[in-house]
Amino acid sequence: MTILNATHDPKLRSWVASANVAGCDFPVQNLPFGRFRPAGSQDAFRIGVAIGDQVLDLKAAGIVDTDDMNVLMAATVAERQALRARLSEGLREGSTQQAAWSQALCAQSSVELTVPCRIGDYTDFYTSVHHATTVGKQFRPDNPLLPNYKWVPIGYHGRASSIIASGQDFKRPQGQTKAPDAEVPSFGPCRRLDYELELGWFIGQGNAQGMPIAIAQAEQHLFGVTLFNDWSARDIQGWEYQPLGPFLSKNFASSVSPWLVTLEALAPFRAAFERPAGDPQPLPYLDSPDNRAQGAFSITLEVLLQTEKMRLAGEAPTRLSSTNTTRAAYWTPGQLVAHHTVNGCNLQPGDLLGSGTLSGPGASEAGSLMELSAGGKQPIVLPNGERRTFLEDGDTLTLRGYCEREGAVRIGLGEVSGTVRG
Repeated sequence: MTILNATHDPKLRSWVASANVAGCDFPVQNLPFGRFRPAGSQDAFRIGVAIGDQVLDLKAAGIVDTDDMNVLMAATVAERQALRARLSEGLREGSTQQAAWSQALCAQSSVELTVPCRIGDYTDFYTSVHHATTVGKQFRPDNPLLPNYKWVPIGYHGRASSIIASGQDFKRPQGQTKAPDAEVPSFGPCRRLDYELELGWFIGQGNAQGMPIAIAQAEQHLFGVTLFNDWSARDIQGWEYQPLGPFLSKNFASSVSPWLVTLEALAPFRAAFERPAGDPQPLPYLDSPDNRAQGAFSITLEVLLQTEKMRLAGEAPTRLSSTNTTRAAYWTPGQLVAHHTVNGCNLQPGDLLGSGTLSGPGASEAGSLMELSAGGKQPIVLPNGERRTFLEDGDTLTLRGYCEREGAVRIGLGEVSGTVRG
C-alpha cells in the first residue's frame, strides 16, 4: 500500500502560483494525469499533469517520450513513484526546472480535455449497500437486498465505447418500457432518466489470463481514480434487467472526469475498512490486514444540478446531495480487483472499474434521483421553484469530489458534467 513521503508534505508550495490558492483542486501534492490538446485543434492528445489552473505538457517538458497514457499506466509501482517524485521536485518552489518547465505550461482554460486514457474494458460494480437496499425496495419490495450482496462484490460488464468526456452532451435514450398496468410494452424515449454518483478506479499494470491478483497485491494494479457518472434509464432498466441485469438502460452514455488522481496522491486520505456489527466478514481471498487497516479512502462527493431555466437566468447549480466514500462504499477498490481476477480474468492498463452508485446512509446522501425522489413519488423542489423527479432535457448534472483531513493539503478530483438533450 502507498505510504506518505516527501511528495505529500503539507508545507510544499509550487512556483505555479494558482496551485497555492486555498481550496485549489490541483496543488503540488496532487499531480493528476490527463490528456489534452489546444482547444479547437485537431492535434493528437498529449499527456499532461494538472497543477493549479495550468497543465504541464510532459512531452514538451522532456519528462516522457510518449503520448500514450496507457504506456505510463503500465509502469511498475516503483516507476510511477519515481515519476511522481520528479514532478513534485520540478514543480515545487525553488526548483531548478522552473525556467524550462514554465515553457511547457498552458492554461486549462485554453485546452480541450478528453477521457484520461484509452479504456479497453469497463466493469460496473454495486458497492453501496445503502443504494442497493433503497433501489432494491423499489424493484423488489419483498426482497430488496439479495442474499449474495454482503458476500460477493456484485458487478456487470458495461460498454466502454459509450464512455464520454466531461462536458459532452448526450441524447436521451429510447427503448422498451412497460407500465405496471399495461399488458404489453411500448417503445419511446426514456421518461425516467437518472444519474449515478460514482468513482472510476483505473487499472495500471494488468495480469496474465489465468493468474488471479491476490488482495495483498491488488493495489499495485490500480493506477488511480476519477469521478464517474453512469447515466441510467430507469424505466428501460426496470423492464429489461431480469434475468441478466442492465443492458440498454446503461450503455448509451457514461461520463468520466478528465483528471486521473493517482493512488499515491490519495495516501494521506486512507481509512480503515470496517463492516457493520453483525455483517459477515469477507472470505479470505477478499481479506487482508492491510485492507482492513487502510484499504478504504475518504473522498467527499457532491452532486449539483443546473436546469436550462437556471442557466438562462444566470443562476448557479444547486446541490442535490453529498456523501463520503467511507459511509457509502461496502467494498474497497482492492477487493474489486481481487474479486474481478479470482476466476483468472485478465485486466489490462486503462480498464475501468466503476464503483456503482455511492449513496450514504442519510436521506441527503443519495447518489441518484431514483433515491432522492423515492422512485418519482416525491418530487424535488429546486430553489427557483422547478420540480424534478428525473432529469429533463437541458438539465446539466455535475459531480465533484475532493479529499481533506487535518494535517494534509486538500486535493480535488475536479468535476464531471454532462447535459441531457432531446
